[in-house]
Amino acid sequence: MRATLSSGWPTLLRRLEFVAYPAAAGAAFAVLSLGVVTWLPALAAMAHGLQRWRADGDSRCFVRTLTAFPQYWRALWRHSLVSTAAGGVLAANISYLAGRSEPWTFVLLAAQMGIAAALVIHHVALAAEAGRAPGGTVRGWTRGALALGFGSAARGTALLGAVVSAVLLSLVVPLGPLLLGPSIPVLLALSFADPRRHTP
Repeated sequence: MRATLSSGWPTLLRRLEFVAYPAAAGAAFAVLSLGVVTWLPALAAMAHGLQRWRADGDSRCFVRTLTAFPQYWRALWRHSLVSTAAGGVLAANISYLAGRSEPWTFVLLAAQMGIAAALVIHHVALAAEAGRAPGGTVRGWTRGALALGFGSAARGTALLGAVVSAVLLSLVVPLGPLLLGPSIPVLLALSFADPRRHTP
């Protein structure tokens, strides 16, 4: 019995890593996002921390996210301002249309929800591309994000589903949606972008 427990211990620890390290990166993201318009650079910095863990086994996801943030802030702050403003407009439109009962509002509401879903997929993919290539440019990250998020319908749907399910499934964990809600979709995007997935 003792031998069985000791042999299963490394496997258990390995499985706990897939909760602990994304949660640590998510905690750093939450701290950095307190500036409101800082959420996109924080998401990219979190992706960088998670990528270092995936690729190099670096378990300092929290620290790596914090130290990578200034670089991503310099590169992405304009993009973050525009995306924050667009998100605010979309949220206001959806809130307004959801409160109306005219038949035509359903079409507009569906269109607004579709745009919101596309923006979510794009920004998750953008963060993953930036996290994988910290020395790249915003233009290069954007091109990579469009290919990653919208080059395959199945991949884009999976990323959107990961955003929704990560929030819902992590409700059972204290602060789960805050810690795992952003990190799990980004981790999935990093997995999709890994060149090793496409090599035989």
